[in-house]
Amino acid sequence: MTATHIDKTMPVLVTGATGYIAGHVVRRLLADGFTVHAAVRDPHNAEKLKFLNAVASELPGSIEYFASDLLQQGSYENAMHGCELVFHTASPCHLHVEDPQRDLVDPALQGTRNVLQQANQCESVRRVVVTSSCGAIYGDTADLQDLDAEKFTEEHWNFSSTLNHQSYSYSKVVAEREAWKFANAQDRWDLVTVNPSAVFGPGLNPAATSASYELIHKFANGTMKSGVPDFGIGAVDVLDVAEAHMQAGFLPEATGRYLISGHDTSFVEIGQVLRKHFGDDWPFPRKKVARWILWLVGPLVDKTMTRKLVARNVGFAFRADNSKSIRELGLKYRPFEESLREFFQQLIDAGMTPD
Repeated sequence: MTATHIDKTMPVLVTGATGYIAGHVVRRLLADGFTVHAAVRDPHNAEKLKFLNAVASELPGSIEYFASDLLQQGSYENAMHGCELVFHTASPCHLHVEDPQRDLVDPALQGTRNVLQQANQCESVRRVVVTSSCGAIYGDTADLQDLDAEKFTEEHWNFSSTLNHQSYSYSKVVAEREAWKFANAQDRWDLVTVNPSAVFGPGLNPAATSASYELIHKFANGTMKSGVPDFGIGAVDVLDVAEAHMQAGFLPEATGRYLISGHDTSFVEIGQVLRKHFGDDWPFPRKKVARWILWLVGPLVDKTMTRKLVARNVGFAFRADNSKSIRELGLKYRPFEESLREFFQQLIDAGMTPD
């Protein structure tokens, strides 16, 4: 497919516009003077929209809200009308759910189908940027060993997650594969995916919901006071993720998947950084929990801490190759310690207190 030039005078659609990543994408678009078509569940919910409205009031662009629902076919028709570029960021982002099929897979998969079916019907659309995840690239850190690779790359696809094991990652790989199926079945619009690792940094809404918020709350509320699993993860600042979306959307030559991860880190390092900056008043973990203890008692304490999860993640380092994002999108990743410090400070400012 040839290079895609987006007309910057046309409106840009952002699905799930009130989300953690989406909010920063909207802010970038408004700062550059775009008209943003913000697809949200309820465009009349002033409380839910107040953070986007506050940003919009200070920036040169404009924002228009459109009612939409991931599970409702055709609900993006009005929002997409006249847009050449679509940012599809809307997707469930929770680590713990009651029913993985209902709460994760169905909305991720059906939402992707609904948005891309609409793109097929909307003659103006020329590019769709889908917010995917590193979860579509790998499921367990042990996957790297199975692949006999030094680092995870855009060439890798998650082969280890299932509905009952790493279900969040499973939802991401299922949804992204569906997106590529849609993209490859037509030739009017092109698809670019942004695949971030764990995202940190202040959100527009300090009470936002995301896997990262859930994780950091666990570090703060005493859940991990006795120690943390030796889990390796990737980390990236939310501002870098927003920048990746902008470049993926507007760079004519942007193509394919982009693994967006600034740093290879771990739960242990997160605890160390938080303790360094915020001290001993918080019940931050001081040590890692031995693998054998997690194996024995983990499933009893936390039903998501299965023995398979322990076996395939504890003690395995996360390593990612972000060179494509640097080379093609021009990303310059922010320091992880700075991102984590600003993220936690926002939560304190919003009223989070020590356990």
